[in-house]
Amino acid sequence: MTTAGEIMHRGAQWIPAHETLDRAAQLMRELNVGALPISDENERLCGILTDRDIVVGCVAMGHDPSRVTAGEMAKGTPRWIDSGADIGEVLAEMGGHQIRRLPVIENKRLVGMISESDLAEHLTEGQLATWVESVYAKSSTR
Repeated sequence: MTTAGEIMHRGAQWIPAHETLDRAAQLMRELNVGALPISDENERLCGILTDRDIVVGCVAMGHDPSRVTAGEMAKGTPRWIDSGADIGEVLAEMGGHQIRRLPVIENKRLVGMISESDLAEHLTEGQLATWVESVYAKSSTR
């Protein structure tokens, strides 16, 4: 059984909800990632911020990223998976919620992230095709 902890990439880092989007963009550049989990004051997951969120939800709307916080961009119920979850649970969570990045939690702490590239590296072609269809097919109607 392959687990979330085995396919995730380690070194994921929170962005506190009070941090501004310009700082989030700098951190994304430093870490070479396109998304950061957002944490509340108790280091609990309260959302995920993507580079697209910054561009479309802030800059393109005419807002100043130095004045908008990560917490203001957090929408909906954050999704995550336990590090011990099997690959089927990972695929069900990501496909069922049409998400492309999934924080991995162990003992209530962020330990990694699973992204599309992690899945491509660890799944069979059939598994990957099924996952892509579940995530992208429905979103084409948006």
